Amino acid sequence: MTPADVPAPGPRRTGAPERRTVLSGVLFGCGIAASLIDLFVFHLLLQWHHFYDLSTTAVALAADGLFHAAGWFLTVWGLFLLADARRRAEVRWARWGGAVLAGVGLFQLVDGVVLHKVLRIHQIRYDVDLLVYDATWIGSAALALLAGLAVLRATRPAR
Repeated sequence: MTPADVPAPGPRRTGAPERRTVLSGVLFGCGIAASLIDLFVFHLLLQWHHFYDLSTTAVALAADGLFHAAGWFLTVWGLFLLADARRRAEVRWARWGGAVLAGVGLFQLVDGVVLHKVLRIHQIRYDVDLLVYDATWIGSAALALLAGLAVLRATRPAR
């Protein structure tokens, strides 16, 4: 293949690495939020809850294991996409950082609203007034998501 055989980059070809960069950041952020923030801090260190608290302790621990595996799968998937995006084009790290922040906020928001409040498969803590905990969890998630989206908007490529 000679350089003349390589098609000139057009809008479609330049958009794919850009989308991969953002997707890799969001997946990495979701994985880090699940594996490090939620699982490590709240499930293991503080032992405030498990992923599924509506059954026995054995089921709760098995659910934590599956949750842990899924979180690391998202993290590694995000890193593979980042490596691929980096192979195809230069990665704009500020944009990737914004996507990571958006991913962290997105995961925490879905966890706080869907898993805690809608499905009620676990709560942040038990035997306490949840209002402050829920407001902190959901509020910080919304702030992280909005900050990540603002960075993504500020760093979007010119058309």
